Amino acid sequence: MTSAAGDTPATRREARAAAEAGPKGGTRSLLGAIGTGLSIGLLALVALVAILAVVVPAAVGGRALTVLTSSMDPVYPAGTLVVVKPTPPAEIGIGDVLTYQLRSGEPVLVTHRVIAITNNPDGTRLFTTKGDANDVADADPVMEVQVVGTVMYAIPYLGWANTAVNGDARAWILPIIVGGLLVYAVWMVISHFRDKANARRET
Repeated sequence: MTSAAGDTPATRREARAAAEAGPKGGTRSLLGAIGTGLSIGLLALVALVAILAVVVPAAVGGRALTVLTSSMDPVYPAGTLVVVKPTPPAEIGIGDVLTYQLRSGEPVLVTHRVIAITNNPDGTRLFTTKGDANDVADADPVMEVQVVGTVMYAIPYLGWANTAVNGDARAWILPIIVGGLLVYAVWMVISHFRDKANARRET
């Protein structure tokens, strides 16, 4: 038996590999690229959420709080996670969103916008606040001793995770959720590149 010029076992293997890698191989490559992009995008998103919800509040000595009512619609609807930083009363201005104790020394907090500022005879300030969705201002002005801080930024919907449990667990539930998502995203990226490397070795 004879073979045509250039028809060797090596060339036949190459032709067979090319035929097997045809449209299906191209589809697999495209799906792999899409999967990689989605994994990297998820990883970046989770990392950003971790930084905004956990790292930044800790760095500035602030707090991550959940909006529970619709009084600040549409800017901060219920379920929004707001990051509040400590702010000296002298630096608070009209238009700032203020988080304060409803009654001094008690744990109940309110987050409303400052609409007016007046000065007491002793030099301390009083802040008139109002929810964006409310028709009238809050009944009592906020004293300096009630001030917790001002809102730096907000993350929609993430607040529900922060209120999923009660009590002391609130201090660690958000870091665990964000950390779990981050680990999952990293695992997806590593798995994809490992599978890709295995496929290259098999080829």
